[in-house]
Formats: sequence, structure tokens, C-alpha cells
Amino acid sequence: MEKFEGYIFTALCSTNFLVSCLLFSRITREQREPYMDEIFHVPQAQKYCHGKFNEWDPMITTLPGLYLISVGVIKPIVWLADLTGEVVCSTAMLRFVNLLFNCGNLYLLYLLICKLHLREKTRTTSRRVLSALSLSTFPVLYFFNFLYYTDAGSTFFILFTYLMTLYGCHKASAVLGVCSVLFRQTNIIWVAFCAGTLVAAKMDEAWRVEHTKKRDEKSPPSQVPLSFSGAKKIILFTIEFLTSPSHMKAVLLVAWPYAVVGVGFLAFVVLNDGIVVGDRMSHEACLNFPQLFYFFSFTLFFSAPVSLCYHRVLRFLQALKKQPLFFLFVTGVSLLLVWKFTAVHKYLLADNRHFPFYVWNKIFQRHELVRFLLIPAYIYAGWNFLDSFKSRSLFWSLAFLACLLAATVPQKLLEFRYFIIPYLMYRLHMPLPSLPRLIVEFLLYTAVNAATIYIFITKTFHWPDSTATQRFMW
Repeated sequence: MEKFEGYIFTALCSTNFLVSCLLFSRITREQREPYMDEIFHVPQAQKYCHGKFNEWDPMITTLPGLYLISVGVIKPIVWLADLTGEVVCSTAMLRFVNLLFNCGNLYLLYLLICKLHLREKTRTTSRRVLSALSLSTFPVLYFFNFLYYTDAGSTFFILFTYLMTLYGCHKASAVLGVCSVLFRQTNIIWVAFCAGTLVAAKMDEAWRVEHTKKRDEKSPPSQVPLSFSGAKKIILFTIEFLTSPSHMKAVLLVAWPYAVVGVGFLAFVVLNDGIVVGDRMSHEACLNFPQLFYFFSFTLFFSAPVSLCYHRVLRFLQALKKQPLFFLFVTGVSLLLVWKFTAVHKYLLADNRHFPFYVWNKIFQRHELVRFLLIPAYIYAGWNFLDSFKSRSLFWSLAFLACLLAATVPQKLLEFRYFIIPYLMYRLHMPLPSLPRLIVEFLLYTAVNAATIYIFITKTFHWPDSTATQRFMW
């Protein structure tokens, strides 16, 4: 980091922390008691604070990473400041741990942007810094910095894991991957993605060599015909690569730390008889393929300032004209998936404190045909998503898509928090946007954050059978 850029980024981090602290103070004054999932997380963390590590709330579904980190951060502060009484491991102090993760996420996002866009190193200081700031204020992630949820810490360790992978520190990356899994078990998918990038690099190299032998240098690895023949070619090459002892040996020599984590996770699943730790009846896996469509739509909305443009829409229309049969096939498959595989969780229909409740109620429940009428929008959103990866290699893109499917499709509940990591990964790997586009993106995120926090603080309501104050949130 150049000295001038370092000063700018340090000032940005300080300002971000100050603004976040002011918002944190206001939100905590308004909602002093644990809210929503905090009613499980806060008491469990307080038990750990008091050394009761053998007590566990069966309603908690995640491993104790958040509580262990909280105790590790808070206990030294309590000892140094000589604090006693209720302030020790209070709701506010536990929530404050996520503000520290917010600072860490901003720094990690900046380092990832610098690493991923190394070729654009010159004359892009403002773009790198603003990209990092914008992504650290990504609305769904930023809101949960002020509550005691696992999202900020989970994101921090996944970003740290991926950064270490990019730097070639695979043992450190695997250890950090274990930490991420302790926050949320499904993070094993993104640990697998880190390993998948290594496999993809080897496959890209082998693909390039094969094309060179065939004197087909005009077709680089990232460009394969979007057709059935192109898909067949990729599948045959993948099978050949994965069944080659020499290729597998080369992969395992670099990816073995991730394989160790994978084996350990499988042992946990067998011993635990599943991935979820508690409340299994409400967290059953299923094949909910439309989740992928919801994610594409979610991504299109939040990335609109940096991904939407007239030329891209024009390219989409040209693609429709050139390959009508392919898009007709995609439409038919989408209709089938929406018809046969739409799953609706009971929480989505019952809990009117979450924004997805209103998305479902106001859009999808208007008429039974609405979910089918949205398919053209899904197809464009999906095409726009894939078009953003044109600069990435073929097998890297396939590894990312495989992990995206694994992270979204098995989820029965439509929960925007589950989209945080895949969205950040998508946005990080897009070509670095222009400064005006980044400014618009930051303004959009700021507006959404302001609206979300304002609604959470001021638009309270009560259920008929409860005296507790209810608030709207992600």
C-alpha cells in the first residue's frame, strides 16, 4: 500500500468506525434487550462468560464460534478495565464485538480488491478504496453489525480464508476455514470454494495445454461455446482430468489442508447425525431451486449501479436473437423448477418482522401465476450475473457456480442473510467499476441502510398476544 493511499484508507477506517459507533449507540439505546435470534445467542454467550461451557441451548443451530470469540475479546478488556457487574458480557458489550468485525471486514475487502485487481494497480486508488467502503456497507451485512448475530464474524473469517488462499498460505487458510465453520456450518461450502480455485487453476492450465496441442489457440480457456456441444466438451474434459492420477496428485500437493478440513467436517456430520446442531425440525434441507432465482434477482438489484448498462442489455437481446433454442430450453427448465421445486418455509409465512415476509406477501402471493411470470426477469438476472464473470476463467466460474448452488438450493427459508457471502464473492470478482458507478452504488447502499435503521428504530408495533415491542428488520 502506498503511503498516500495508506493515509486515505486509515482515515476512512476511522471515520467508518466512528459513524458505526454512533449508530450502534442509538440502536442499543432503543433496543436494550436481546431481540429476535439474540434471545438465544446472548444468554448462551453469557453462560460461556461465566465459564459454563457444558451448558447449551438446544434451539441454537450453529456451532459456538461467536461465543468463544466474544469471550476471548471481552475477558481481557474486562480484566484490563477492572469491570464488574452487569456490564460484563452485557447485550451491548456482546454486540460491540460485531463492530470490531465490521472494521476487519472493511480491511479484508480492501486487501482482496487489491489482490484480485492487481493488473489495475495504477490510477485506481480511489476506486479500490471506495469499492471496499461500499462493500463493507452492503446493507444486509451492515445492519447485523449492530446486533449479536453470527453474520459479521462469519463473513470476516470467510474473507480472511479466501485472502490467505490468494496469497498461497493454504495451511493458514484451512485453519481460518475451520474458524468460519464454527460460526456457521454452511461456510464449509466456501472453504471448498477456496480449494476449488486451486483445482480450477490446474484445470485451466491443462485445458490450455490441450488447446495448444490442437493448435486451437484462438479459443482461450474462458471462451467455450454456450451450447450443448460446448457443455459436452467441458464434461468430458472434467471427467478425464479428475480420473488422471498425475493431475490429482498435483492438486492434492497444494490443496491437502482443505481436504483435511473437509474430512474433519464429514466426521462431524456423521457424529452429529446432520449439519444442524439444534432445532432440526425448522432447518431441514430440501431442493428449493428457485432460491437460485431469488439470489440472481437480489444480486441484480444491489449490483445495478455497477452492472447494469445499455450495452449489456443490448448484448442480452443479441444473445436471444442468436441462440433462441438455447434460451427457450432455459425457460422450459426454469418453468419446471419453479413449478415442482418451490418450497415455502413456515417462518416466511408467519414472521411479519422480516422484510422477506413482505416480499413474498406483496409479490409472490398476489396470484399463483406471478412466480411463473417472473421467469423472464430471472433469466435476465442470471445472464447478467454470468456476464460479469467474462474476465474470469472457465473452470473458476464453474467452481463458483457449483458452490453457489450448494449454498442456496438446499435452503428452504428465503433469508437474505444467506446471500451475503455469495453476493460479496460475486461483487469482488467483477471488473473494478468506474468511480461514478461506485459513487452511485455507495449512495444506494447508504440510502438502504438509512431506511432500514430508521424503520427498525421508529416503526415499532405490537402483536395482539404480546406486550413486547416488535421491529422490522432484514
